[in-house]
Amino acid sequence: MRKKASRFSLALICVACLAFTGCLGQTEGTNTNVEEKKEPEKIKIKDLSQAWDAILNKSTKEFIGGHPIDEAFLSFVTAKYGNSVIEEIASYAYFDTPEIWYQLTGKSIHVLWYDYCKETGIQNYSFDNTYLLDDNESTSPNEIVIDLAGDLTLAENVSTTVFMDQQINGIEDCFSQDLLDEMRSADLMIINNEFAFTDRGEALEGKAYTFRGNPSRVGLIKELGVDLVSLANNHVYDYGEIGLLDTLDTLEGDSIPYVGAGRNLNQAVTPVYFIVGGRKIAICAATQIERTFTYTKEATEDSPGVLKCLHPELFCQEIAMAKTNADYVIVYPHWGTEGNANYGTDQAALARKFVDAGADVVIGGHTHCLQTIEYMDDIPIYYSLGNYYFSVSAQSPADYNTGLAQIRIQPDGGIDCFFIPCLYSDGVTSLLNSEDKAFSDIINSLNKLSKTAVLDSHGHVTKQ
Repeated sequence: MRKKASRFSLALICVACLAFTGCLGQTEGTNTNVEEKKEPEKIKIKDLSQAWDAILNKSTKEFIGGHPIDEAFLSFVTAKYGNSVIEEIASYAYFDTPEIWYQLTGKSIHVLWYDYCKETGIQNYSFDNTYLLDDNESTSPNEIVIDLAGDLTLAENVSTTVFMDQQINGIEDCFSQDLLDEMRSADLMIINNEFAFTDRGEALEGKAYTFRGNPSRVGLIKELGVDLVSLANNHVYDYGEIGLLDTLDTLEGDSIPYVGAGRNLNQAVTPVYFIVGGRKIAICAATQIERTFTYTKEATEDSPGVLKCLHPELFCQEIAMAKTNADYVIVYPHWGTEGNANYGTDQAALARKFVDAGADVVIGGHTHCLQTIEYMDDIPIYYSLGNYYFSVSAQSPADYNTGLAQIRIQPDGGIDCFFIPCLYSDGVTSLLNSEDKAFSDIINSLNKLSKTAVLDSHGHVTKQ
């Protein structure tokens, strides 16, 4: 697994399994007038036979991740990790959290089931859209770092691409070295691909801005350390169906996963899963845009397009389905009003539905400017990351604030959230130092706009 190399890294949190046992089943706070939820008791396991019986016949559905656990699976896990491990795991079978699997094996129940199905060749398990980012066999839990950026374009004839083509080192000269290090060292790096990879087709008639980049530029995505691109936006269809299909072919040809669009609705709606650091993480993406125009076609059962969420029922079904198959679900919507630093009631209403469906984090884009971070229940909502490396014409854009959303999954399963401020200026997006005035200005502006979240002087996001 790739390790964080930037100054934004935290020391790994060491959480012992004994400490973990005290956390299961707890409720927040204490109310003497309300009966506390009783924590389930561990099962006393005497031997391996009793352990297998407990897991097969006494486990909650949540504890086994909803998988059809059988003797063959338990034999697989026992052979790999030993009798004592499976016996300790079995003692938690009454609990409604499967975290103990990860704490004792270094892999979640979802990843263990994936490994088992992969090794045995079980036919009813789908490996589609699942990417293994490491082959970590360590049983020591590690921090997992996920970085997400906003809109990026490699479109021809816009100022950012023209600038890039004039640089000795190409795209590497368009980002500060410490920002490149940050993107490349993240365990999972995600961007919004706000253009079509095509040199064919015609620009959509009547659309003010249309963007396409030569397919030969696709390798630049990997140079940035990107592991996944979202195509759920309002520019991937700028050159019609042929432009979208060329984009899909181009990304697939360079083995770059994408989400939020496809050759048909089934492909467009399917989440992308990553297995990293012993956890399984789902990414779901859809676009609310356009809300009034229909330049960007929505995928149907037999035609290509993007996945839309203006009416979010189908997208919420996708989120709920992803929740049953993964340890964490990150929802990446394209929404909001361009140029408005205040998120809208439409975004908040959609966020509510995403959270109710099972999102663990929601990270938005499209507005071309930063919007603040809020908490809905205990779920962080980054309303918009704005532009990351983006311009609309040959004229260089004015300096703009941008940044990375950073999600850190801790060894105990908890999520820490950060915002890493960056600045675009004169063709270059740079990582800001926490001592820079621009860094504190961005943090302060986000704090002023937020009602429920607070960012500290290092970009750490917590619920008020």
